[in-house]
Amino acid sequence: MTKQKQSLIASFLIGFAILVGLDQWTKGLVVQSLKGQKPFVIWNGVFELYYSENRGAAFGMMQEKQLFFFLIAVLVLGAVAYLIYKMPSDGKYRPLAVCLMMISAGAVGNMIDRVSQGYVVDFLYFKLINFPIFNVADCYVTIGAACLVFLIMFYYKDEDMACFSLKKQ
Repeated sequence: MTKQKQSLIASFLIGFAILVGLDQWTKGLVVQSLKGQKPFVIWNGVFELYYSENRGAAFGMMQEKQLFFFLIAVLVLGAVAYLIYKMPSDGKYRPLAVCLMMISAGAVGNMIDRVSQGYVVDFLYFKLINFPIFNVADCYVTIGAACLVFLIMFYYKDEDMACFSLKKQ
């Protein structure tokens, strides 16, 4: 393995650990400060910190399907590991690595909650539009996935993505 590849993997793992740590830290703060309390209003009628135990997915879908969510997280991590392994070490792929880091950190952050507690701690609530309550890990997944779609559609060319093919090259 080249020094550049080692550096890519090390940077990915360090960033991943920081993001997961930040997610878990925010959830810990919320449990300490908001569990059993009234919501903490940031902007009246617009945004609050609201403790919630989510046993499903967004909008209350798939309640009590912890094994399903665990398997999805494992599949995501496997796919990310494959992509990082196959990824060329040059700077052109750094944005892709950041997207994958965010998606995998979000998956692991919520997986830690599901495995350790049986639910995910959510706390960010846009009351103005009654948007489902979410957390930092959800932000990672959403932002990472949106940026990934953008990169694939507008930044990378087909030949840039050929390195990830499952076919022998």
